[in-house]
Amino acid sequence: MTTASIVQRVWNYCNTLRDDGVSYGDYVEQLTYLLFLKMADEYSKPPYNRDIQIPKKFNWESLQNKSGAELEVHYIKILNELGKEKGMIGEIFFKSQNKIQDPAKLYKLIQLIDDENWVVLGADVKGDIYEGLLEKNAEDTKSGAGQYFTPRALIKAMVECIKPEPKKTIADPACGTGGFFLAAYDFISDEKKFTLDKSEKEFLKFKTFRGWEIVPNAARLCLMNLYLHNIGDLNSEPPIERADSLLVSPSQKFDFVLTNPPFGKKSSITISNEDGTQSKETLTYERQDFWTTTSNKQLNFVQHVRSMLKADGKAAVVVPDNVLFEGGAGETVRKELLKSTDFHTILRLPTGIFYAQGVKANVIFFDNKPAAKTAWTKDVWIYDLRTNIHFTLKTQQMKYDDLKDFVACYNPNNRFKRKETDRFKKYFYDEIIARDKTNLDIFWLKDDNLGDMDNLPDPNILALEIVENIEAGLDSFKQIMENLNVHNK
Repeated sequence: MTTASIVQRVWNYCNTLRDDGVSYGDYVEQLTYLLFLKMADEYSKPPYNRDIQIPKKFNWESLQNKSGAELEVHYIKILNELGKEKGMIGEIFFKSQNKIQDPAKLYKLIQLIDDENWVVLGADVKGDIYEGLLEKNAEDTKSGAGQYFTPRALIKAMVECIKPEPKKTIADPACGTGGFFLAAYDFISDEKKFTLDKSEKEFLKFKTFRGWEIVPNAARLCLMNLYLHNIGDLNSEPPIERADSLLVSPSQKFDFVLTNPPFGKKSSITISNEDGTQSKETLTYERQDFWTTTSNKQLNFVQHVRSMLKADGKAAVVVPDNVLFEGGAGETVRKELLKSTDFHTILRLPTGIFYAQGVKANVIFFDNKPAAKTAWTKDVWIYDLRTNIHFTLKTQQMKYDDLKDFVACYNPNNRFKRKETDRFKKYFYDEIIARDKTNLDIFWLKDDNLGDMDNLPDPNILALEIVENIEAGLDSFKQIMENLNVHNK
């Protein structure tokens, strides 16, 4: 059975559960619990014979001889008890709940998973199956899961530019479902790029990756995603921490940081670099290592990423447009970045590629540097992939091929030998500093859609963008009404 057919088979059953009010997200979550138990059971048997550290009364086999109300009660007991375990098991089942209210349908889902031998499937196959489910979940705007899912084509391009290496550490302070880790893992394990020895393979599996995710369910999905891709194992320390990474200075420095922090300008927490007592009443947390105090979480993430890097560490961060032009704290952050790092590249992203509607975003690339009297940044190269380029989430998705020209212009093998093109321009440090508020929101191409009715995008693209925006607006309105109804009960 092919990967696509397994994904379709597993996903088709969700349509039945939808009638009972089980959302896509809840379905993937229940699959995660059951799939983990099934694979652990397979590993406990020959030829693996691993000590899986799951009590016998709560293992996969304990589910197989039960049905009806007895099955439902036992499944709930498993979720509650395994959530108390340590390590990977405890993290996967942390605050887990049964969302399948019909025992007959729970029984059928167990049989569906039991029909496959998951361990014998290659890591790429298992991983592709789970990634396929996560992507389908992200496509459902009602679930809100899209905010944790960065387009895989963009992630691959960012990794190709950063070029992670064996025996180097990689972090993501807002790791979502783990897309950056998986792309970096694929890059390093590619035999055409590196021939890994035993110690390098061991390092890649257990010591390379470190992530933080504040949303428990996203952290759970990330752990399962990594596990299915052969990162970590049942008995290892989880590489993901369930926490708000912004609240404390990093205790470890990393060689590479790749991240797409959550969209949205404001945070309920202000990060302060001023002396004083941490106050929970004002939700202000001290970060003496930050350049400025702000409630703009995007600016805080940029400052945090810089604080996570080793002296020669490299970063690629997805940021909204306001990070490039906002005054006040934004200007301070940009000036400090230009001064203390080699802030060398900006990729202006097209619209219509994120599940959060209407987002205008960029990728900023910078290399950390030691303290110096003069600014490390000499010039900033900007690639415009936005002007006159249109994508939609469903019918005209951005593919990796759409980013190949950027990767070629970036020149990962030697970025000091770049050449300007129509879409790739260089701006010197003195030019940027002289701009009002050190504004980095720079563009030079003529937008064919402005003032020229003959050069509007294809009507089908416009129609699809309108439909997607209306659907997103309706979903947001429904969510508001649901919250109001809950509040008024």
